[in-house]
Amino acid sequence: MERFSTKTQFLQRIDGIAGAAACFFLTLVRKIADAVSPPLKGPANTVLFVKLAEQGSTVLAYDTISRAVKRFGRENVYFLVFEENRFILDLLGLVPPENVFTIRTKSLVTMITSCLEKLAEIRAKKIDACIDMEFFARSTAAIAYLSGARDRVGFHCYFGEGPYRGDLLTHRVLYNPHIHASSTFSSLVMALDVAPDKFPTFDAIPPLSGAPQIFKGTPEEIRDMEQLLQSLRPPGTSRLILLNSNASDMLPLRKWDEKNYIELAKRLLAAFPELCIGFTGAPNEAEKIGGIVTKIGSPRAFCLAGRTTLRHLLVVYGMAEVLVTNDSGPAHFATLTSVDVVTLFGPETPKLFGAPSPRNHNIWAGIACSPCVNAWNNRQSACKDNVCMQRISIDEVFDMTCKVYRKRTSQAAVAV
Repeated sequence: MERFSTKTQFLQRIDGIAGAAACFFLTLVRKIADAVSPPLKGPANTVLFVKLAEQGSTVLAYDTISRAVKRFGRENVYFLVFEENRFILDLLGLVPPENVFTIRTKSLVTMITSCLEKLAEIRAKKIDACIDMEFFARSTAAIAYLSGARDRVGFHCYFGEGPYRGDLLTHRVLYNPHIHASSTFSSLVMALDVAPDKFPTFDAIPPLSGAPQIFKGTPEEIRDMEQLLQSLRPPGTSRLILLNSNASDMLPLRKWDEKNYIELAKRLLAAFPELCIGFTGAPNEAEKIGGIVTKIGSPRAFCLAGRTTLRHLLVVYGMAEVLVTNDSGPAHFATLTSVDVVTLFGPETPKLFGAPSPRNHNIWAGIACSPCVNAWNNRQSACKDNVCMQRISIDEVFDMTCKVYRKRTSQAAVAV
């Protein structure tokens, strides 16, 4: 099994080599600069978040960003992100669009030049505080320092096994692998209230907060998706279940076998004659997912990959009863809608990354080697045989999906 996509693996290598070197060099610069001219102290009035990749995690940080908006004012909250990942910020609507800085990633040269351009814009804003939300990326620690922010908050490994990030942060938060990611992210904002010399001691554990159901499509988007679904599903099918058989390039070990999704779809169609199954995915996955649908061999199963924008996809989530998905971005995006989500975990654990929503239902085999990826090992694994996902049986997923589906439909019947 391929461990990482070529682009992801390349970026991680660059971060490990060039990022570590940059952190070492900038640490020397910082020590000299602080010795010559000690940094000023004072309350922070503006804040910049740095979260470049994996925007599914940004949904988990909804409470974090909300805390910052409440504390600093919406107009004083900024965000730095890869260009292809800003869509989730636009969906959340917490940060003004003009306050979102995006880095282009078409090539390494483009990424470096774009990052430098954005850093120049950020420095011109004279932002007081920078919160690095990446767990242990070296490049973001360097970016936090180069942002010019006086207060810089982020994770520090101290004597742990985490990647080297130099000494560029003023508020060095000890990463705790036993606290859910939502609370962990929120602690970064709360860390600004703690004197820098008090760390790593930090006694506040923010309460776990659920992602709100906030997405509402426009009338035009809803009409477009109603027409699309009407054209795809045969008469007599009044309800929809969605299956997402993909996982992010960051960690393909998360994938449940496609044969399992095919068998799951067949069982669901046999159990519920009023049901149709839609397979979701990105445009570049349309051909592959179309092949999966063909193997199901039912007019009640169809491919949605490449036929929706991201906003349209969330509209479709809101029209569905259940989404069954690998642990990936859609599991988090869907919590912004009314759909129930069955999420399959393996290399990572729902104890840390399960969406904190009553409509989220996690399945995790919990074998001895799972989870095998974490912040300490830079989310890399030597595993080439994802037994943790193979141990999740079709029966288990089918039973969970049926349970959730029946509960929703019975509640809907009572409401009528």
